[in-house]
Amino acid sequence: MDDDELIAILEDAGLSPYQAEAYVALLGLGTASATDIAEACDVPDPRIYDVLRDLESKGYIETFQQDSLTARARNPSDVLEDLRSRSEKYLDAAETIEDRWNQPEMTDHEVSIVKRFDTVVNRARELIEEAETQIQLGVDTDQFYELAPALADAHDRGVDIKLSICTAADEKIPPVADIEGTCTEARHRAIPSPFLVLVDRTWTCFAPHSHSVNEYGVLVNDGTHTYVFHWFYLTCLWEIWDTLYTERTPETPTSYVDLRHAVRDIEPLLNEGATIEATVQGYRTDTKDTVELTGTIVDVDYTGSDMGRQDPIPLAQLAGRVSATLVADGTTYQIGGWGAVLEEIEAITVTVTDVRYETSAPPTESE
Repeated sequence: MDDDELIAILEDAGLSPYQAEAYVALLGLGTASATDIAEACDVPDPRIYDVLRDLESKGYIETFQQDSLTARARNPSDVLEDLRSRSEKYLDAAETIEDRWNQPEMTDHEVSIVKRFDTVVNRARELIEEAETQIQLGVDTDQFYELAPALADAHDRGVDIKLSICTAADEKIPPVADIEGTCTEARHRAIPSPFLVLVDRTWTCFAPHSHSVNEYGVLVNDGTHTYVFHWFYLTCLWEIWDTLYTERTPETPTSYVDLRHAVRDIEPLLNEGATIEATVQGYRTDTKDTVELTGTIVDVDYTGSDMGRQDPIPLAQLAGRVSATLVADGTTYQIGGWGAVLEEIEAITVTVTDVRYETSAPPTESE
């Protein structure tokens, strides 16, 4: 580093131009009179005494009388510590600027566009680590393994996790042994897909698939926007694809985080005359207070029910209003799904705890 560069850096560290020049000159001279220092740099003679006193007060040099005012540089340990401290602050500031540029702080009801895919994945991991009730994600094999530890922790906390693994023709699907313990159910989509993670009905992390020419990401903290991505997930990444792994069994209790999926299973049982006991956790739509109700589901209704009964009910028939009627402690409640406004309760989870028939077994076709 030449003198000019060193002087410029010392100025950045807080010295005036004259102070920086005088200090660099003195480093080369060792010990020198004020006059000699002035001659070795561009500091005017009348100013050199004030400049040296200022450098001494800052701890850079020490002065003494020897025929004339003489100066020498002090042990630079204090100066070096100060410069290194400033360097660390600059590095910290640089990292902070980069982090904030890559990942703007999210506030309520906000949509942010970010420039790097890594930002989207890192934010998805953080949200998975904080998830409370449900996660839906569409990822390729590499992305699955990157998020697998966080998914396993969320699964251990009881979070319902639907995993869609989307692969190109030349990509391998993770073995079931690797998938087990990371999700409630996994399906395979044999077509590449965008990266998509939905958490607790509120957060969305989205980025185009790896073959896209554009690299960007969308981070959403808003239930309405996330609901739109939810339907993309159901129709494109979930509904028609083969199941790789599931924890669900015919035995109860069976929990649902989507009323539409619950209605699909409950309606046939009601048509067979079953008594269905269930617990609903959710919110009152008028006050947003949390509520937990245990009772009997006596009816279900959905906008597409007049299209004719099919088994299973096509997703298109459940795209409109869906509700269930729950009788709990003698009171009848209308239970709605995600975003319910007409029903009294918006269900977050519906857990079917018991299914009973008047006879010991469900009726057969001959009956």
